[in-house]
Amino acid sequence: MAWVYLAIAGIFEMGWAIGLKYTEGFTRPLPTILTVGAMIISVILLGIALRDLPVGTGYAVWTGIGTVGTAILGMYLFGDPATAARLASIGLIIAGIVGLKILS
Repeated sequence: MAWVYLAIAGIFEMGWAIGLKYTEGFTRPLPTILTVGAMIISVILLGIALRDLPVGTGYAVWTGIGTVGTAILGMYLFGDPATAARLASIGLIIAGIVGLKILS
């Protein structure tokens, strides 16, 4: 169950990272409230997951999910570049996440 909590925490991390763009420097109230809410939920779920997972593994996977998801969403939503090197780097992060999952 800890891995489920961790995956959901990672999804909320993607949500708040993308949400930061929509807050326009925390000047827009609704996006700001949603972003801060996603931050809180993400950290709470990470904390719950870390009850049963090693902290290094849990934190690395959490940030990895957030990093990969945010990078992909940035390409889709904001037209961030999708170069071969960037996609290969995302692949390496995914490989690291899978490796940490397998080895923990």
